[in-house]
Amino acid sequence: MDFIHQESILSFKELVQNAARVAVVGHTHPDGDALGATTAMALHLLSIGKKETACLFPDSPGENLQFILSPDVPYLFHDREAEKTEAFLRGADLIILLDANAFNRTEDLEPLLEASAGKKVLMDHHLNPDRDAFDLAFSTPDISSASELLYWVLRTFSDSLPVPIGEALMAGMTTDTNNFANSVYPSTFRMASELMASGVDRDALLQKIYNNYRENRVRLMGYMQNEGLRLLPSGGAYMILTREIQQRFDLREGESEGLVNIPLTIGQVRLSILLKETEDHFRVSIRSKKGTSAQELARRFFHGGGHENASGGKLFIGRDIASAREADGYVENALNTFLK
Repeated sequence: MDFIHQESILSFKELVQNAARVAVVGHTHPDGDALGATTAMALHLLSIGKKETACLFPDSPGENLQFILSPDVPYLFHDREAEKTEAFLRGADLIILLDANAFNRTEDLEPLLEASAGKKVLMDHHLNPDRDAFDLAFSTPDISSASELLYWVLRTFSDSLPVPIGEALMAGMTTDTNNFANSVYPSTFRMASELMASGVDRDALLQKIYNNYRENRVRLMGYMQNEGLRLLPSGGAYMILTREIQQRFDLREGESEGLVNIPLTIGQVRLSILLKETEDHFRVSIRSKKGTSAQELARRFFHGGGHENASGGKLFIGRDIASAREADGYVENALNTFLK
């Protein structure tokens, strides 16, 4: 891969060799790519004798993605074990951030990460990486996922990877591409082919990723498409998961995954937005068809960013809008202004 330079690989090997405690860090609200990449990295480090290695996250993953977590890897979630997470991080002499372009994607962990005297490595595929905050950066947007980027880094060490590492990377890449529906490159298919040849059971992974939800999710998806979907003449579509709807369907973290993609199956829709209400803001997911920039919409209207056709951000209550009831108007104005 032309984005992986031999000097960087040698530098990475040296940093790992000199490290006694390694913190492998993922972003807040961890998705499949963050979980897959961090798990694979930790498994690799543990396999080469870096026994003081742990995966650290600001908060816990949804139940639907917990199958990616390995029983052989220590995980620390700040929302569950704040003191242990912070203590491990303070003692780390190497920090590896995956699937995030800057420490601000780690929210409560950001101050500790920035203040750490440990060496810092970035492995990411998002735009605008904060390279100055890291001693070494592997970063390119021309790749499907952080899991794929890590795959090609690890392949410089070996012709094939152990199946548990391969399974984590396959899960991460599959979820981030929506099962090869977006952000797919020739290298992505090569990765999948090589992993399957090495023994990764892709069919079994697909069952865990897409066919293992609770009944509540299926009923929510039907309700939102029937009652919650708003279509605009401009080619925009949006849905709002209010706190009341989340409570009615007992919605858990991760169970709205994929909902934002559904409106794009409608021919006239170019942009789809899903808002999920929290205590003081809405979490915003944006998807678009080729030729329309989800990333630009996220940047201009939702304090966010990401990929050209898959991005995210936030809409703050009391800052962007006076109350949650104004979210509809804000989103409609954003879509109509952007798509005019």
